[in-house]
Amino acid sequence: MTATPFPVSEIVATRRPHRKDAARNYDALLAAAREAFAAHGSEASLEDIARRAGVGIGTLYRNFPTRRDLFETVYADDVNALCAAALDLADREPWEALTAWLDRFAGYMVTKRAVREALDDESDIFVACRDSMYAAGGPLLERAQRAGAARADMDFGDLLRMVAGITATAFETDAQRDRVLSIALDGVRTGR
Repeated sequence: MTATPFPVSEIVATRRPHRKDAARNYDALLAAAREAFAAHGSEASLEDIARRAGVGIGTLYRNFPTRRDLFETVYADDVNALCAAALDLADREPWEALTAWLDRFAGYMVTKRAVREALDDESDIFVACRDSMYAAGGPLLERAQRAGAARADMDFGDLLRMVAGITATAFETDAQRDRVLSIALDGVRTGR
Protein backbone atom coordinates (compact mmCIF):
# COMPACT_ATOMS: atom_id res chain seq x y z
CA MET A 1 0.00 0.00 0.00
CA THR A 2 1.20 3.45 -0.78
CA ALA A 3 0.68 6.57 1.32
CA THR A 4 -2.09 7.85 -0.96
CA PRO A 5 -4.08 10.59 0.75
CA PHE A 6 -7.66 9.65 1.53
CA PRO A 7 -10.53 12.14 1.19
CA VAL A 8 -10.95 12.19 4.97
CA SER A 9 -7.28 13.09 5.47
CA GLU A 10 -7.82 16.39 3.70
CA ILE A 11 -10.91 17.15 5.81
CA VAL A 12 -9.03 16.46 9.04
CA ALA A 13 -6.05 18.57 7.94
CA THR A 14 -8.17 21.59 7.01
CA ARG A 15 -10.10 21.56 10.31
CA ARG A 16 -7.11 21.29 12.65
CA PRO A 17 -5.70 24.64 13.86
CA HIS A 18 -2.07 25.46 13.01
CA ARG A 19 -1.06 27.36 16.16
CA LYS A 20 0.43 24.98 18.74
CA ASP A 21 -1.70 26.12 21.68
CA ALA A 22 -4.89 26.04 19.61
CA ALA A 23 -3.97 22.60 18.23
CA ARG A 24 -3.39 21.30 21.79
CA ASN A 25 -6.84 22.51 22.88
CA TYR A 26 -8.40 21.07 19.72
CA ASP A 27 -6.80 17.65 20.32
CA ALA A 28 -7.84 17.71 23.99
CA LEU A 29 -11.43 18.50 22.98
CA LEU A 30 -11.50 15.63 20.48
CA ALA A 31 -10.15 13.17 23.05
CA ALA A 32 -12.65 14.36 25.67
CA ALA A 33 -15.52 14.21 23.18
CA ARG A 34 -14.56 10.69 22.13
CA GLU A 35 -14.63 9.57 25.79
CA ALA A 36 -17.89 11.38 26.53
CA PHE A 37 -19.64 9.99 23.44
CA ALA A 38 -18.51 6.46 24.31
CA ALA A 39 -19.79 6.86 27.89
CA HIS A 40 -22.96 8.91 27.35
CA GLY A 41 -23.88 8.63 23.67
CA SER A 42 -24.82 11.50 21.42
CA GLU A 43 -26.42 13.42 24.30
CA ALA A 44 -23.10 13.89 26.11
CA SER A 45 -22.87 17.32 27.70
CA LEU A 46 -20.75 19.86 25.83
CA GLU A 47 -19.92 21.52 29.16
CA ASP A 48 -18.63 18.16 30.43
CA ILE A 49 -16.54 17.74 27.28
CA ALA A 50 -14.96 21.18 27.76
CA ARG A 51 -14.30 20.41 31.43
CA ARG A 52 -12.70 17.04 30.59
CA ALA A 53 -10.48 18.80 28.04
CA GLY A 54 -9.44 21.42 30.59
CA VAL A 55 -10.78 24.32 28.54
CA GLY A 56 -13.70 26.71 28.77
CA ILE A 57 -16.95 26.25 26.86
CA GLY A 58 -16.00 29.25 24.70
CA THR A 59 -12.93 27.37 23.44
CA LEU A 60 -15.13 24.41 22.56
CA TYR A 61 -17.52 26.63 20.58
CA ARG A 62 -14.65 28.48 18.89
CA ASN A 63 -13.41 25.14 17.54
CA PHE A 64 -16.79 23.52 17.03
CA PRO A 65 -19.58 26.10 16.56
CA THR A 66 -22.27 23.40 16.62
CA ARG A 67 -22.70 20.00 18.20
CA ARG A 68 -22.81 18.56 14.67
CA ASP A 69 -19.37 20.09 13.92
CA LEU A 70 -17.98 18.24 16.93
CA PHE A 71 -19.63 14.95 15.90
CA GLU A 72 -18.34 15.25 12.35
CA THR A 73 -14.82 16.10 13.46
CA VAL A 74 -14.60 13.21 15.94
CA TYR A 75 -15.95 10.86 13.26
CA ALA A 76 -13.52 12.12 10.58
CA ASP A 77 -10.57 12.00 13.00
CA ASP A 78 -11.35 8.39 13.94
CA VAL A 79 -11.75 7.31 10.31
CA ASN A 80 -8.50 9.09 9.45
CA ALA A 81 -6.75 7.10 12.22
CA LEU A 82 -8.19 3.87 10.77
CA CYS A 83 -6.88 4.80 7.33
CA ALA A 84 -3.43 5.50 8.76
CA ALA A 85 -3.54 2.17 10.61
CA ALA A 86 -4.26 0.33 7.34
CA LEU A 87 -1.14 1.87 5.81
CA ASP A 88 0.93 1.05 8.91
CA LEU A 89 -0.22 -2.58 8.90
CA ALA A 90 0.25 -3.21 5.17
CA ASP A 91 3.72 -4.74 5.60
CA ARG A 92 2.49 -7.50 7.89
CA GLU A 93 1.47 -10.96 6.74
CA PRO A 94 -1.91 -10.60 4.92
CA TRP A 95 -4.16 -12.29 7.48
CA GLU A 96 -2.41 -10.63 10.43
CA ALA A 97 -2.71 -7.20 8.77
CA LEU A 98 -6.42 -7.69 8.09
CA THR A 99 -7.30 -8.92 11.58
CA ALA A 100 -5.20 -6.23 13.29
CA TRP A 101 -7.06 -3.58 11.29
CA LEU A 102 -10.43 -5.17 12.02
CA ASP A 103 -9.59 -5.14 15.73
CA ARG A 104 -9.01 -1.38 15.49
CA PHE A 105 -12.22 -1.04 13.49
CA ALA A 106 -14.14 -2.88 16.23
CA GLY A 107 -12.78 -0.48 18.85
CA TYR A 108 -13.70 2.49 16.69
CA MET A 109 -17.28 1.21 16.37
CA VAL A 110 -17.92 1.90 20.09
CA THR A 111 -17.53 5.65 19.57
CA LYS A 112 -19.00 5.57 16.08
CA ARG A 113 -22.43 4.45 17.30
CA ALA A 114 -22.92 7.59 19.36
CA VAL A 115 -21.58 9.91 16.70
CA ARG A 116 -23.49 8.28 13.85
CA GLU A 117 -26.81 9.01 15.54
CA ALA A 118 -26.19 12.67 14.72
CA LEU A 119 -24.97 12.31 11.12
CA ASP A 120 -26.75 11.94 7.80
CA ASP A 121 -25.60 8.95 5.70
CA GLU A 122 -25.37 11.14 2.64
CA SER A 123 -23.59 14.14 4.16
CA ASP A 124 -20.30 15.10 2.50
CA ILE A 125 -18.32 14.14 5.61
CA PHE A 126 -19.98 10.72 5.87
CA VAL A 127 -19.42 9.96 2.17
CA ALA A 128 -15.75 11.03 2.39
CA CYS A 129 -15.27 8.87 5.49
CA ARG A 130 -16.95 5.83 3.94
CA ASP A 131 -14.94 6.17 0.73
CA SER A 132 -11.71 6.57 2.72
CA MET A 133 -12.43 3.54 4.89
CA TYR A 134 -13.10 1.35 1.86
CA ALA A 135 -9.98 2.67 0.10
CA ALA A 136 -7.85 1.94 3.18
CA GLY A 137 -9.26 -1.36 4.46
CA GLY A 138 -10.47 -2.94 1.23
CA PRO A 139 -6.96 -3.65 -0.06
CA LEU A 140 -6.15 -5.51 3.18
CA LEU A 141 -9.01 -7.95 2.49
CA GLU A 142 -8.06 -8.25 -1.18
CA ARG A 143 -4.46 -9.01 -0.24
CA ALA A 144 -5.58 -11.69 2.25
CA GLN A 145 -7.85 -13.17 -0.42
CA ARG A 146 -5.03 -13.26 -3.01
CA ALA A 147 -2.82 -14.99 -0.42
CA GLY A 148 -5.51 -17.62 0.12
CA ALA A 149 -5.96 -16.56 3.75
CA ALA A 150 -9.50 -15.14 3.45
CA ARG A 151 -12.66 -16.34 1.73
CA ALA A 152 -12.93 -15.18 -1.87
CA ASP A 153 -16.74 -15.16 -1.88
CA MET A 154 -17.10 -11.98 0.17
CA ASP A 155 -16.34 -8.33 -0.34
CA PHE A 156 -15.17 -5.64 2.04
CA GLY A 157 -18.73 -4.38 2.60
CA ASP A 158 -19.76 -7.86 3.78
CA LEU A 159 -16.84 -7.95 6.20
CA LEU A 160 -17.50 -4.50 7.66
CA ARG A 161 -21.19 -5.27 8.15
CA MET A 162 -20.33 -8.50 9.97
CA VAL A 163 -17.90 -6.75 12.32
CA ALA A 164 -20.26 -3.79 12.80
CA GLY A 165 -23.09 -6.18 13.69
CA ILE A 166 -20.94 -7.93 16.26
CA THR A 167 -19.78 -4.70 17.85
CA ALA A 168 -23.35 -3.37 18.03
CA THR A 169 -24.16 -6.15 20.48
CA ALA A 170 -23.82 -5.53 24.21
CA PHE A 171 -21.05 -7.64 25.75
CA GLU A 172 -20.24 -8.23 29.39
CA THR A 173 -16.56 -7.39 28.78
CA ASP A 174 -14.23 -6.31 25.99
CA ALA A 175 -12.63 -9.75 26.22
CA GLN A 176 -15.98 -11.37 25.42
CA ARG A 177 -16.41 -9.04 22.40
CA ASP A 178 -12.91 -9.92 21.21
CA ARG A 179 -13.61 -13.64 21.61
CA VAL A 180 -16.87 -13.43 19.60
CA LEU A 181 -15.13 -11.40 16.90
CA SER A 182 -12.36 -14.01 16.73
CA ILE A 183 -14.95 -16.78 16.32
CA ALA A 184 -16.62 -14.87 13.48
CA LEU A 185 -13.30 -14.21 11.77
CA ASP A 186 -12.58 -17.95 11.87
CA GLY A 187 -15.45 -18.19 9.37
CA VAL A 188 -13.65 -15.73 7.08
CA ARG A 189 -10.24 -17.39 7.29
CA THR A 190 -9.21 -20.12 4.87
CA GLY A 191 -6.17 -22.35 4.54
CA ARG A 192 -5.40 -22.72 8.24
